[in-house]
Amino acid sequence: MTKQNYRIDTILTGMAVPFGPKGQPSAIAKQSLEGSVSITKLGLVGDEQADSRHHGGPEKALHHYASDHYPAWARECASEAAEISLEKLVPGGFGENISTKGLSEADVCVGDIYRLGTALVQVSQGRQPCWKLNVRFGWPKMASAVQLSGRTGWYYRVLEEGKVQAGDSLELRDRLAEHWSLADIHNVLYVDTLNQEKLKSLVALELLTESWQALAQKRLARCEVEDWSRRLETPL
Repeated sequence: MTKQNYRIDTILTGMAVPFGPKGQPSAIAKQSLEGSVSITKLGLVGDEQADSRHHGGPEKALHHYASDHYPAWARECASEAAEISLEKLVPGGFGENISTKGLSEADVCVGDIYRLGTALVQVSQGRQPCWKLNVRFGWPKMASAVQLSGRTGWYYRVLEEGKVQAGDSLELRDRLAEHWSLADIHNVLYVDTLNQEKLKSLVALELLTESWQALAQKRLARCEVEDWSRRLETPL
């Protein structure tokens, strides 16, 4: 295993506020923090998740997004004539808690264990984009574009609580599933969607969240892909 050590550029938290076409609450708008903050089993102290069914919890305690992706979004949104404010295409734009450079979905494997500040965290799954990204960026195709791109970000579960601040390191301590990068898993879920052998492998991948194992199991049983429209399309 090659040693990997990255600098944490930004730590971010947010509070739930009315959001969306019906005023549904969301804490997707995150603000950068100065100084140290505690990490618990449920994430950063002071960070909220409005929809506990789909966000937060022990398996999605922390959301990490690569700041390297933002220039690509600026270019692509401009080419699509999407009227997205450039001020939102900066760290925090995707509702992330952790922002770094040089680490992407192709570099991270499910089950990877990192020392994050003084805490110990483990990669649990990639992010499933939802319609709130459409509202956040003012472009109805944003969630679909994120899913298509594979630039989704990822979640951590917290193995050991601790503290973190901008400038601390994120150091890879162990790699338990080297053949299952988040990019590989994304390919199974959203590109090669009915590959029976790979779906069986995901079902058996205990390091993956139970919800994604169950998703793979349902596809195997039904031999069809689930409907993505409710997740990706902004409700009227």
